[in-house]
Amino acid sequence: MRKRSAICLAATAASLVVGLEAPALAATWTVTPGGAVTGTAGTTTLKDTRSGATLTCASSTTAATVQGGSGLSGTAIATVTSASFTKCSGPLGLKFDVAATDVAYQLNAVSHSAGVTTGTLDNISATLSGPFCTASVGGATASSPGSVNGTYDNATHTLSVTGGNLHVWNVSGCFGLLRSGDPVSYTAGYVLSPAQTITSP
Repeated sequence: MRKRSAICLAATAASLVVGLEAPALAATWTVTPGGAVTGTAGTTTLKDTRSGATLTCASSTTAATVQGGSGLSGTAIATVTSASFTKCSGPLGLKFDVAATDVAYQLNAVSHSAGVTTGTLDNISATLSGPFCTASVGGATASSPGSVNGTYDNATHTLSVTGGNLHVWNVSGCFGLLRSGDPVSYTAGYVLSPAQTITSP
C-alpha cells in the first residue's frame, strides 16, 4: 500500500507541475472591417547594409486581403497578393526594375499596445534588374523567402516595414556594390484603404 500511495502522490505532483508550466493561451485579435485593401507608400528603399548601396523607388503599391471579425489567431491576419514598385534607381542614378515574385506575403500579428500592432511580414521574395546588375531578394538562404518587421498604426492606418532577415542572392555584375549573401533592409510605409482597425485584449 505504501508503494502504491507513493506512486499516486508522485503522479499527482507531476500533473500539477505540468499544469503550472503549460503556456498561456495565445492572444486573440479583432479586425474591422477586413476584406480587400490596397496599400500605397511613398519613397521605398532597399539598402545593402554591407556596402551602403541603396535602391530607391519613388513609390510602391500593394493589394491584400485582410481577415475580418473577432477571435482571430493573428497568423496570416493579412495576405499580400500583389506588390509593384515605380521609378526605381540605384547608385549613380541607374534605373532598376523591381519585381515581386510568388506574392503571398503573410502579415502575422504578435503584440498590440496603444493602438499599434507589431508583427512580421513573411514569405518575401523579389528580383532586381538594371544596367550590368541583376539579383534576387530572399531570406537567410538563396532558396528561402525573407521576413521583415512590421507595425500597423490604427490612428494613421499605416503599415510600416523595416529590418528583418532579407539578403540578396544570385548577384550578377553590380560593380561589387551587391554581393550574394549581403544583408539588405527594406523600408516603406503603406497607407491602407479602406482603413482597418486591429485590436487585441
